[in-house]
Amino acid sequence: MVIWVILFDEDFLTMTFNRSFTRFAPLLACGSLLLAVGLFRAQSQQNEDERDLAPSGQGIGTRHHYGRQSGRFGPARVGKGPGGNGISYHGGPLILNGTNVHYIWYGDWSNNNAEPILEELARNIGGSPYFNINTTYYDGSANHVANAVNFLGSSRDKYSQGTALSDSGVQAVVAAQNPTDTNGVYFVLTSADVNETSGFCTNYCGWHTSARINGLDIKFAFIGNPDRCPNACAAQTTSPNGNAGADGMASIIAHEMEEATTDPDLNAWYDQRGEENADKCAWTFGQTYTAGNGSLYNMTLGSRQFLIQRNWVNANGGYCAVSY
Repeated sequence: MVIWVILFDEDFLTMTFNRSFTRFAPLLACGSLLLAVGLFRAQSQQNEDERDLAPSGQGIGTRHHYGRQSGRFGPARVGKGPGGNGISYHGGPLILNGTNVHYIWYGDWSNNNAEPILEELARNIGGSPYFNINTTYYDGSANHVANAVNFLGSSRDKYSQGTALSDSGVQAVVAAQNPTDTNGVYFVLTSADVNETSGFCTNYCGWHTSARINGLDIKFAFIGNPDRCPNACAAQTTSPNGNAGADGMASIIAHEMEEATTDPDLNAWYDQRGEENADKCAWTFGQTYTAGNGSLYNMTLGSRQFLIQRNWVNANGGYCAVSY
């Protein structure tokens, strides 16, 4: 057996290593850069995968036209991956301890019995099996929405912004009331002669949003009168309470109320397409019954029957329902 023993001089090894390092250092640096870029792209893709189209607040649409999307991405989802119930939480606040309802009757409501109809809705929707659906929504500390709605009264505005409202005009109507209730939603209810120029009757029947008013985060909604465009914004022309405009508004109010509760600042609960909870069930009503005048209804609130759009249950895989 022959054993070869090879001895290297220390200076030779040092010189060889230095030459090799000098030769391959650019390659090592390039490889490190590529690895870093790859990791950054992977992380960016992961972050992008956890972001969804932001809601516009006008996603309800009309009976024949899908609502307007915002075209921008909202904040990343809280937690990894899409929501297991078809809707995801994005970190924003909710109205947790009871939603306060304020009505602003805008325009001319003389000779119209809408007021008692819609006030009865507001007084009785809280505590109902229908509003209980919203208790399946919660914030980052697992605090769930309460099944509570408080009607705090009505005010009137007779055309302070004219009969053609812009989005900013709706906000001006709300601001004129000097609002201070950050747990409330201020509903601007318009008479049939009032238009909303950004898309009422074509892109939406109502919408909700929030704004800084008097330094406070104030939530408000526009509720159009379906008497202006019954084919677009009323589910039926003969209605349970004998007022198709008011009954159509009741469904729109309920829709915007639950969205303003679970996504008041447009950064809490919505899905990958930017649809909020009620958007996912818009213009669907589930099982219906026939009222004495031949119209349809699907729930009774107080002493009145209503036909109200369903809401999305954030449980058991997610589904549309009128009760939970």
